Amino acid sequence: MSKLTEKGKTLNFTIALVFIIIGVSLRLIPHAPNFTPIAVIALFGGVYFSRKIALFLPLAVMAISDLFIGYYDPKLMIAVYGSFLLYVILGFWLKGHKKWYTVGGSAILSAVLFFLITNFAVWAFSPWYAKTISGIIQCYFMALPFFRNTLLGNLFYATVFFGSYELIGVWIKKRFKIREKNIAFNRI
Repeated sequence: MSKLTEKGKTLNFTIALVFIIIGVSLRLIPHAPNFTPIAVIALFGGVYFSRKIALFLPLAVMAISDLFIGYYDPKLMIAVYGSFLLYVILGFWLKGHKKWYTVGGSAILSAVLFFLITNFAVWAFSPWYAKTISGIIQCYFMALPFFRNTLLGNLFYATVFFGSYELIGVWIKKRFKIREKNIAFNRI
């Protein structure tokens, strides 16, 4: 893998900063519960950014927005933050398998994993549900509307982020008649 030029590093940093601003903003403005771009930012980061930046992005978005929204039970926060790191790892895999259907499948898988991980943590660490089989079933059942929003949000933002990025890349290549291997845009 080639080293980034200074322009490439600047572009890399700028896009990462824009994603942090977008993620924090969309988490702070009124929205349907769980209809946010954070999981897709994590996936996108895993595909297009260095490992360090990719792992930093979702954590930065969550930490900054949680300053305004408020913090909650640390055990639940670990489950939420940890799930976003898991999506970055999924993005690392996606980097070598990037097709429209694998991006869509990864967005769906991210929603399913978030649902399973975070609601298990809610059941295990909160007093809201009995620590029984019926309690965990009730917990997952009560979370279904949030799962729907997470799934729809992931599919929407995956289409917007990955689609826009790819369309901009195609436009740049055509506009400037750049061959695939020479475009810095593909290496951020």
